[in-house]
Amino acid sequence: MDVEVTSVLLDPEKLLEAPSAIQVVTQDDIRRSGASSIPEALRLADNLEVAQKGSDAWGISARGFNTDLANKLLVLIDGRTVYTPLFSGVFWDVQDYLLEDIDQIEVISGPGGTQWGSNAVNGVINITSKSAKDTQGLYLESGGGTQLEDFGAVRYGGTLAPNVYFRVYGKYFDRNSEVLADGADAKDSLRMGQGGFRIDADTDPQNHLTLQGDAYSGNENVTTGGDDKVSGDNILGRWTHSFSDDSNTSLQLYYDRTHLALPKPTNGFAPAGILTDDLDTYDLDFKHHIRLGSRNRIVWGFGYRLTRDVVKPAPTLAFLPANLDQDLASSFAQDEIMLRENLFFTLGTKIEHNDYTGLEVEPSARLQFNLTPKQMLWAAVSRAVRTPSRIDRDLREPTGLPAPFPQSILNGSPNFVSETVIAYEVGYRAQLGTNVTTSLSTFYNDYNNVRSTTPGPAGFPNFGFPLVFQNNLEGETYGLEFSTSYQMLDWWRLHGGYDLLEEHLRVKPGQVDFSDAHNETADPQNQLSLRSSMDLPQNVELDTALRWVDKLHINNGPTLGTVPSYFELDARLGWSPTKRLEFSIVGQNLLHNHHAEYGFPGPTQEEIERSVYGKVVWRY
Repeated sequence: MDVEVTSVLLDPEKLLEAPSAIQVVTQDDIRRSGASSIPEALRLADNLEVAQKGSDAWGISARGFNTDLANKLLVLIDGRTVYTPLFSGVFWDVQDYLLEDIDQIEVISGPGGTQWGSNAVNGVINITSKSAKDTQGLYLESGGGTQLEDFGAVRYGGTLAPNVYFRVYGKYFDRNSEVLADGADAKDSLRMGQGGFRIDADTDPQNHLTLQGDAYSGNENVTTGGDDKVSGDNILGRWTHSFSDDSNTSLQLYYDRTHLALPKPTNGFAPAGILTDDLDTYDLDFKHHIRLGSRNRIVWGFGYRLTRDVVKPAPTLAFLPANLDQDLASSFAQDEIMLRENLFFTLGTKIEHNDYTGLEVEPSARLQFNLTPKQMLWAAVSRAVRTPSRIDRDLREPTGLPAPFPQSILNGSPNFVSETVIAYEVGYRAQLGTNVTTSLSTFYNDYNNVRSTTPGPAGFPNFGFPLVFQNNLEGETYGLEFSTSYQMLDWWRLHGGYDLLEEHLRVKPGQVDFSDAHNETADPQNQLSLRSSMDLPQNVELDTALRWVDKLHINNGPTLGTVPSYFELDARLGWSPTKRLEFSIVGQNLLHNHHAEYGFPGPTQEEIERSVYGKVVWRY
């Protein structure tokens, strides 16, 4: 509860005092879980829905809407936004890092539009890496096993000058294919490599400079045939300046480039081909924190982002226009007001201007009541938006058929507007004695203008095509998120989590949706997790994680299918014969040879196999 977080009010505060449904995954949590990727590490956050779709594909969301085009969760890595404007979601296969160098992952379920802007609708994941000062020396890791066939990484940290620290790293991995429902090879293996650097300089007590960058490249086999080729690089600079104990600023700039070459199979009308996407992002962000007297803690700032997206179409998939430059300008202000010693009221808003819908406003109001120094109640009302993506506006799936037959199967719409949510939240967080911590959050979300697919003219020669994206859905979701940790003995810690989610989307009166309001939700109603961490004699660690995920309903057009509920167990056994050397063996999905976590039931549904791998770490 003393861990510092910054994602809620954009100012460091203890987790116990953060008035939001936030959970923190620490570096020690990641190491002891045996996670080998960021998506695997996110299973440690009880307030997320995490489903593995295949060897290289994941579905991750908060409070629902975990569909193939999940688009209501904002993800940042060291302040760099990693969602794609193609569909406002995240390509999880290319979000990688040396997990040893991650400091912590802050996971907020609930809107974060006031602080982070559009697409922070149902949650925010904020991944921060360690300072170069904290990663000095040599680090080596290597290993392999059944699904994670082989992997390796090296990192070295040193000094360039007094108070100027650096690190460089490189890593790679080969991951085996998963299987289809009948046990056949799904042919979706992947190979990835990544490297990067970070420099941190404390030039004087008032100034801190950070410069960091990464580059990656990989090949991913595609179940429908061919190789998906991915690559990218980024560079980020950040300057923080402290005027006094009551005033400081930060200025951040980054450039990010991604490349995707995706084989697209035939749709029965047009031939197969390869779609390529090259995205360049230029981003500037400024923040100023200031305290006015003893009662007001203010943060304000502004930002500007330019994206340049170049798409070369495949015969079955195109975006028109193929080349698109977009601007996003924003400003925000937020004030935390101390009404009395144990009562705080936070009011703020973000104003953004995008090229699709113009001006968007995302206000929030938050109340925090400290019952005791170790117990806190909070409540919030927020508005957030999911602005249109290129899929919503610019998508075309051509048929190649001559007129008067339909020219495409699915189109975006120039009239597509932002999806909106008004969220109501109440929560409680406490440290109960010295051994127990707990957190409970409840929510009610009211959605409007949710994405739908409207059929075209019925009968010959159109047969209901093309389908067109519209905003014909509305509805509500509500539920609760509970987590608790219990230090049972000095050497044994338990952690439990439970999520309840109810979703009620519907077609607006007088409107139509081809999927009958099923296409935007594919989520379990209940989730339960239990983790155990033991420190055994002779520097041995034993960690286990049991999870139960309720059945979920997933659609294929208007037809619903069911992914069955499942129990699964992960385990890690680690041994450190010296402070520099560590051996571990990790088992994942130990209760089944293979099981489904996502996908419409049928011959192409992938299932996730049991996995075992070993790992050796050396630090010097």
